[in-house]
Amino acid sequence: MILVTGANGSLGSATLAALRARGAAAAGGSRTPGEGMRRLNFDDPVSLDLAGVSTLVLISAGYAEDDRVVGRHTAVLDAAVRDGVHHVVYTSLTSAGDHLGFALAHRATERLVRASGLPWTILRNGLYAELFGALLMWADDGVESAFGDGALAAVAREDLADAAAVVAADPARHSGRIYNLVGTPITATQVAERLGVPHRTISVGEYRRRLLDETPGLLPFQPPMLASIATGIRHRFLDDASPDLAGLLGRPARDPLATAVAVASVTRPGATV
Repeated sequence: MILVTGANGSLGSATLAALRARGAAAAGGSRTPGEGMRRLNFDDPVSLDLAGVSTLVLISAGYAEDDRVVGRHTAVLDAAVRDGVHHVVYTSLTSAGDHLGFALAHRATERLVRASGLPWTILRNGLYAELFGALLMWADDGVESAFGDGALAAVAREDLADAAAVVAADPARHSGRIYNLVGTPITATQVAERLGVPHRTISVGEYRRRLLDETPGLLPFQPPMLASIATGIRHRFLDDASPDLAGLLGRPARDPLATAVAVASVTRPGATV
């Protein structure tokens, strides 16, 4: 059986759906499991049960500080070794992302995966096209961002789910491989042009101020994380393309620009959902 962690999240649920669409015997795991899911609470290592799992798709539990994320991943990998899991597929971060504020937990987990003694595959996922669209800020006369003229090799989340399903359905074929799953580079100006509005660049400092002063609900680690994305795009560290995604999918990737535009359209003032 294939078990997908974080199955109530966006990537986990899409990966589980993609596996089932392929006819794979797959189940989901979550700390708040729905019907037919297995309870998996990474913060309660004693309770982790991976018996009967042949392939574990470990969706990064990245919504926390680095030490907590790495601790969670350590616990589930220890359980995988103990319970006889045959292969681990880990959803990591694009190879170009080492300077990002959330890269450390991913690279530390990659070390843990390789040191576990289990066969493994690492999927270095690019940043979502959905995220790119969501981070654009609407102003009275158009959209604003701290991205400048930089581009992001963005990728639609559904493509990453499909790629994970391809690997998990036949893991032996991909054993020991690291795939860099990024898409076609897109810019904020291109998104704005599709929306029919201008794009205005703000400074990274102004963006950070807005995150700290005008964005309620952010956790302490999130403003520096988001600012690192902005400066990474702005200074062209995240625009490298790769053939890995299309190679795994066996088809062209979805258009990330269309995906980003669709997401930005939803937050447009006066938009109806």
